[in-house]
Amino acid sequence: MDTRYAAIAFTPGVQAEQIRQGSRRAYEHGYGDATVGSFGPLDDPEMSFLAERDSFFMATTNSDGWPYVQHRGGPAGFVKVLDDRTIAFADFRGNRQYISVGNVADDDRVALIFVDYLHKVRLKIFGRVRVSEDSELVAKLMPDNYRAVPERAMVIDVEATSWNCQKHIPQLIPAQAVADTVGRLKEEIARLTAENAELRAASERASASQQ
Repeated sequence: MDTRYAAIAFTPGVQAEQIRQGSRRAYEHGYGDATVGSFGPLDDPEMSFLAERDSFFMATTNSDGWPYVQHRGGPAGFVKVLDDRTIAFADFRGNRQYISVGNVADDDRVALIFVDYLHKVRLKIFGRVRVSEDSELVAKLMPDNYRAVPERAMVIDVEATSWNCQKHIPQLIPAQAVADTVGRLKEEIARLTAENAELRAASERASASQQ
């Protein structure tokens, strides 16, 4: 967690609860009074992690103050790191409710959570989103050979990041990884079966020649 993340997340109400629960001192030691903070640019660990993700959750807030969380998915790496402070993705056509797009027109602040369920790791991001319908940018962000209709680009200026704890993240194995492993096992079984058959045939020939 960078100090900017603490400055955003640790509001007075949050700090009061940390005091009540006895965790405030530990956070003060690492992040000060959480009223100021600086964001360290995205480094290789964050960039590599984002490049491997095939989904994330994005929270926005509507004009009435209600939060809204939406799942976004695509091929691994569909979220692009444009530079060490900016990420972006092509926004694919879905059910056409346009809730997230409408929300960020009123309030550009977003919160993102990326999860690697296989390794039980998650990255949280605070940012401000810019919506663009520039066709060149949308084409640049569109994953190769992906059958989806992109409607716009969402460009997020990253304000803060936090690697969250691993507790309570279920370990899930992607279906394709399972299929790949099963495929390799089937190939190995077929190879060993053929090898066993050859050895059995050779043994039978040797026994026959000795009779």
